[in-house]
Amino acid sequence: MRISVCHCLACQQRTGGPFSAQARWPDAQVTLDGEWKTFEAAGDSGARATFRFCPVCGSTVAFAGEGMPGMTAVPVGAFADPSFPAPTVSVYETRRHPWTAVLGDDVERWD
Repeated sequence: MRISVCHCLACQQRTGGPFSAQARWPDAQVTLDGEWKTFEAAGDSGARATFRFCPVCGSTVAFAGEGMPGMTAVPVGAFADPSFPAPTVSVYETRRHPWTAVLGDDVERWD
């Protein structure tokens, strides 16, 4: 449904990078297989999200949040596919590191 990047401080802390990148689908279209653990956290907006992560390596494998009910987000890096489609939405641009850029004329930019 949507591929986006988020520059909020909570995503920066969670990923250890300058932004997070994720693809979202309706819950019914996502199936997770294997074991995971969960934790909850609030983003810069105050909305809470539940993150599922690998108990072995700690990588986030999926998350769902109050801000987009009925949707599951999967980090783009979990696909390990450099040809994965580019993001079309960039949120919390006011928190974007000035040395990063989300390229494309069709990218929606939200502060």
